[in-house]
Amino acid sequence: MHLSTNVKRVSAIADEAAGSAALSPSLDRLLAPSSIAFVGGDIAAMAIRRCRAAGFQGRIYAVHPSRERIEGLVTVRDVANLPEVPDAAFVGVNREATVEVVGSLSAMGAGGCVCYAAGFDEVGEKGGNLQQRLVEAAGRMPVIGPNCFGYVNYADGCALWPYLFGDSGSGDGHGVAVISQSGNIAMNLSMNQREVRFTHVITTGNQAILGPADYIDALLNDPRVRAIGMYLEGLDDAAAFCQVALRALRQRVPIVVLKVGRTAASAERASSHTSSLTGSDVLHDALFSRLGVLRVDSLPALLETLKFLDIVGPLRGRRVVSLSCSGGEAAIMADLTAAHGLDTPQFSAAQVSELEAQFPGYVTVSNPFDYNTSIWGDQQALERCFSSSLGGEHDLAMLVDDHPTVESPEVSEWFDAVEAFVSAHERTGMPAAVVCTISELMPDILRRGLRERGVAPMQGLGEALTAASAAACYGQRIQQADAVLLPGLKGASVDAVHSSVLLDEWQSKQLLASAAVAVPRGRRVSAGDVPAAAREVGFPVALKACGAGFAHKSEQRAVWLALGNDEQLQKALDDLVTRLGCGQFLVEAMVERPVAELLVGLHRDPQFGLALVIASGGVLVELVADSVSLLLPTSEAEVRSAICRLRVWKLLQGYRGMPPADVDAAVAAILAIAGLAETRGEELLELDVNPLMVLAKGRGVMAADALARIVKKGDSDES
Repeated sequence: MHLSTNVKRVSAIADEAAGSAALSPSLDRLLAPSSIAFVGGDIAAMAIRRCRAAGFQGRIYAVHPSRERIEGLVTVRDVANLPEVPDAAFVGVNREATVEVVGSLSAMGAGGCVCYAAGFDEVGEKGGNLQQRLVEAAGRMPVIGPNCFGYVNYADGCALWPYLFGDSGSGDGHGVAVISQSGNIAMNLSMNQREVRFTHVITTGNQAILGPADYIDALLNDPRVRAIGMYLEGLDDAAAFCQVALRALRQRVPIVVLKVGRTAASAERASSHTSSLTGSDVLHDALFSRLGVLRVDSLPALLETLKFLDIVGPLRGRRVVSLSCSGGEAAIMADLTAAHGLDTPQFSAAQVSELEAQFPGYVTVSNPFDYNTSIWGDQQALERCFSSSLGGEHDLAMLVDDHPTVESPEVSEWFDAVEAFVSAHERTGMPAAVVCTISELMPDILRRGLRERGVAPMQGLGEALTAASAAACYGQRIQQADAVLLPGLKGASVDAVHSSVLLDEWQSKQLLASAAVAVPRGRRVSAGDVPAAAREVGFPVALKACGAGFAHKSEQRAVWLALGNDEQLQKALDDLVTRLGCGQFLVEAMVERPVAELLVGLHRDPQFGLALVIASGGVLVELVADSVSLLLPTSEAEVRSAICRLRVWKLLQGYRGMPPADVDAAVAAILAIAGLAETRGEELLELDVNPLMVLAKGRGVMAADALARIVKKGDSDES
């Protein structure tokens, strides 16, 4: 694609624009254009066909240097010859030409473009500096991609997208939007047979200019968008995502994410796909939890959760009533609801009385409720049963209904049961879903009818309960939206080229003491001063080899505990000097027996900065692998919640005759350690307190061991 002379000023304009990181204040022109230019040959022709199929009523232009017509349109030779400045453009040319065309569009003031071509940063060094050149050429013009399919705007009847897409647009004025880093996954989602109605499907590709935050921000301006789904490989701008995710939470627009990268292989593959930073998966979890972003683990779960949130919305709580005509289904539901963190509280006394009066004695009234087949085919009896079941204080009613796939007059009985359930939902106002155990056992006509009447047609028990649990979680999160702390993402600015210094245990504990974290009485001394230090501290004492080379004292057998007199102390000292050759020692008072041990750490992530880790501590920390990570800053409530999620929580509450632990003191100490990220964040690279001994209630906590690494200051190794 060549450029005409009058647009070769693009480079100068792009250079000027590159000085500002600000994008256009709105993506309206790009995502809902009145005029579109399609640039390229066969791919552009395909995109024109898709745009027309989407129902676009605006002006379409074809741009090609040699073809006379494309899809019946008379072409212009380059974008400079277009009869008007387009609101949007689909650029379907090779990667080198893409940079030139984008520069031309930016120079003429186009509203934005989709860059289809691949071969930029996702191919590493082979891409040269093309992606940077593309960014510079675009200036302030929004660009989707490169290396992407583009988007389909179902709500406004527009597509800048060359391939097939499904007919799953919203027919009732609202629906959900999907943002995907994978074009093929987005295409497949658009073809779902699950009654998920889309307003927008957007593929992001390499995110050279526009990232997930930009698309979310634009979608939040559209009241037709009730929820936003994402297939995510990485966040290159976590701070921007935090801002828009908090906005979404406060607007009550749920964000549901399927993020890959849980394993090293997945993260590597995702990074090579779009060159995104997959980052620490556990810290992404912490980020999503903080901001009320709902994470799922499969594409079916993504679709079912979006559908549930679109039709039913957030739930007030986790109390579910399950109805089925099969004991087997009731048993499965009992297991699965518990596994998904949902509650199935029993009916009230009044409900039990009502229901028992409707059934023979062999029917047990309980939740999940197997209403048996004694009322099957009796419409009035079904309506009475369901109305009584939905008349209580539950937050969601679920009818398990697997629809026959054969043609038979008897199939009408299944429709009758669903009709009775829907009528009960309309009479009582209780949020409701009809669930099939196997996804294909729900016909189109039933799905559509349920959606029209505000009942979610859910396909697959596991996915349905994942969705219900997510909706309950979201209902809780929106109640706490005003109290959400945005992650600071601080500390990532520490220069990676700095060498670091590993502080010894004594120095590390002085750092803790400066933050008012309790440490044992102790002294760091040479071998000759050990006896005097022990008498000063007071027997019994612990004797430890002290120095940066003794980071793992248990493995090195570099510590003696509970030394009760001078003779025991001298024996321990001789052993450490002879076997380890150490010259410095830490003499400390023994700590009383704790109720439980925690590990509390600060660890630096290149994307998120310093993060807080709370875990079961002691020598089994790696074997047990019981931990929660939190982004900073954090809060007392978040720290308490994290401790409650640990398996060691049972010990902290008092277990098998042990006294309850001083949890308040543990929380205070953890918050003090987290505070070091604020006061010493520019120099602190990592800190491990293991164990933080949590003593009996009222007795406090004690940091029994600690290890810190800081940025080296000049040639000094001092803390």
